[in-house]
Amino acid sequence: MANLQDLRRRVRSVRNMQKITRAMKMVAAAKLRRAQERVVAARPYANTMMRVLARLAERTGDFHHPLLDQRGDEHLVIALVTADKGLCGGFNTNLVKAAQQFIREHPGKKIDLVTIGRKGRDFFRRRPVNIIGEYVNVTARTIDHEDAAAIARDLMAMFTAEDSTIDKVYLVYNEFKSVLSQRVTARQLLPVGTEALDAGSENATTPEDEAGIDYIYEQPPAKIFGELLPRYVETQLFYALLESTASEHGARMTAMDSASKNAGEVIETLTLNMNRVRQASITREIIEVVSGAQALGV
Repeated sequence: MANLQDLRRRVRSVRNMQKITRAMKMVAAAKLRRAQERVVAARPYANTMMRVLARLAERTGDFHHPLLDQRGDEHLVIALVTADKGLCGGFNTNLVKAAQQFIREHPGKKIDLVTIGRKGRDFFRRRPVNIIGEYVNVTARTIDHEDAAAIARDLMAMFTAEDSTIDKVYLVYNEFKSVLSQRVTARQLLPVGTEALDAGSENATTPEDEAGIDYIYEQPPAKIFGELLPRYVETQLFYALLESTASEHGARMTAMDSASKNAGEVIETLTLNMNRVRQASITREIIEVVSGAQALGV
């Protein structure tokens, strides 16, 4: 059994650790609040973009665009969004497992990986997976639209290159539901599917749309799609990064709260053991005094 000094040292160490986890919880809560505000602020723009593109797609007829053309299903690319830091519970683990499950569900196909975040890159770098692009320190700071646009442009350049064999690009990230709930989402980013636009249009329906208000497009479809489709992909990736960042802060806050509670339980257990050791020591000393007094005949 550990002596009294060792137990006191352990209690002091756990208490210091508890202070750190509580501070990290407060920092994560502050960052989560700002991340939630950015997600809510970006949602109307993303929904309006999908609604306008869906209505435009209904009027284009047989028009084709490199970002719209459907291809085969043999060469797939996964854009995996993970965190650059740890101490956020199962946030990164769930994303990595989702990417591995996606690979297992597509046997015999060529699958490449684009990692956004240090944790995903470090994990798959030690596995037999071909990483064709990596971006670190993107989610470690405040998400900037230009950073997301640069990544989206790289993905579009890979997809539309003349010698490209990429058929589809999937985006895997954590969708923010609440502080306690984050859902791993895997959806197709490229080519832009009309079903995704239709689904987004339905989710973003406004009273004006229900009233049957129509749009008048002055430019030809080629010019409109040439401007809006790249912006749509950039917006979707930017929104996914915002969702992932909010999910990361929510997961970290929950993990640090659990760590603080566990530290409190450990402190209670150690304190109880320490009191037992001290009581046993006091009892032993009393017995020694009484035994010595009896031996001397006092």
